[in-house]
Amino acid sequence: MFTWKKLGLMFNPAALEGPTWMKEFSQAPYVMVKNDVVRVYFACRPAPDENGNYISLSAYADFKRDNLFELVKVCPQPLLAPGGPGAFDEFGTYFTCVVPHEEDVLAYYVGYTRCESVPFTINIGAAISKDGGETFSKLGPGPLLPCTVNEPFFLTVPRVRKFGDKWYMWYSAGKRWRRTEKRPEPVYHIRMATSTDGLNWHKEDRDLIECVIGEDECQACPDVFWYRGKYHMFFCYRQSVDYHGREGGYRIGYASSSDLLHWQRDDSQAGLTISESGWDSEMVSFPHVFELDGNIYMLYLGNQMGRYGFGIAQLASYA
Repeated sequence: MFTWKKLGLMFNPAALEGPTWMKEFSQAPYVMVKNDVVRVYFACRPAPDENGNYISLSAYADFKRDNLFELVKVCPQPLLAPGGPGAFDEFGTYFTCVVPHEEDVLAYYVGYTRCESVPFTINIGAAISKDGGETFSKLGPGPLLPCTVNEPFFLTVPRVRKFGDKWYMWYSAGKRWRRTEKRPEPVYHIRMATSTDGLNWHKEDRDLIECVIGEDECQACPDVFWYRGKYHMFFCYRQSVDYHGREGGYRIGYASSSDLLHWQRDDSQAGLTISESGWDSEMVSFPHVFELDGNIYMLYLGNQMGRYGFGIAQLASYA
C-alpha cells in the first residue's frame, strides 16, 4: 500500500495578480525538471463568456527545486492558441503531459470543440518545442489521435511514458452520453495506445480498468510509473451524475501490472483521499507522480476539479 503525506496547496492561479487569461483552474499538472527549477505544466481558464462558456488554455509555473512552494515565475502568455473556426481545438488547447523527444520537447494536449446536442467533443493533439519547453507550436491543424469507429465520442487527458524503446499513451475514451434533467453527461473509461516514435500510435482498442461503482463510472487521467518491480497506475474516477460535491466527486484509484497490458485494480492501495476540510475536502483527482532528488511526489487537484489550484503530496511509505 502507498502512504502519502499531504504537503498542501502548491499553486492557486486566483492568487496571481495580472494575467486575466489565467484567472482560475490549474488542471492536469505535469512536471518537467529543469536544473534548479521544477516546471509544472497545467491547463487554466480565463473568466467565462456571457453564456457561461469557458475556454481552456495551457501554461506553466516554475518552482524552486529545493523548495517546491516557492514560485519562481509563470509563463507570460498561453503556450498554445486555440484553433480557428471549425478546428478540433477551437475552444481549448489543454496540455496534459510534456515529454522529451530527441532534442525537442513534445506536448500532448486535448482540443475541445462545442456541440449542439451534447456539450463538447474532444480529440488529442500534439505540439513541439524547439527551445526546451518555453514555447510550442502545433504539429498541424488536426488531431494526433482522433475519434474512431470504436471510440466515437471523445478522447481526453492523455498521459505518455516511455519504457525501454516503446512509447505508451494512456487516455480516456467516451463510451456514451447519458441524458439527465440538467444536461447530457459523459461516461468514459481508460484505454491505451503504443508507439515507436511518439507520433504514430496504435490503439489497444479495449478498456483497461474494471469499474467498481457501476458501468457508468467515469475514469480519467491515468498516470503510470515503474517502482519496486512492477508498474503502478494512479487515476481518478467518479459517478457520471451528481459528481460536483463530496459524495459523488472524484477519488483517486489505483491499479498494478507486470506487463502494462493487464491491470489489477485495488483502490485501497492508493493511499490518498479527501481531507476533512479545506481545498481538497470534496474531491481529489488528476494525479501525476514524479521523482525528484530521491523522493517521490504526487501532484493532484482538489475541489471543483482544480478550480482552486493543485496540491502536492510526498510518498511516506510503500509496503
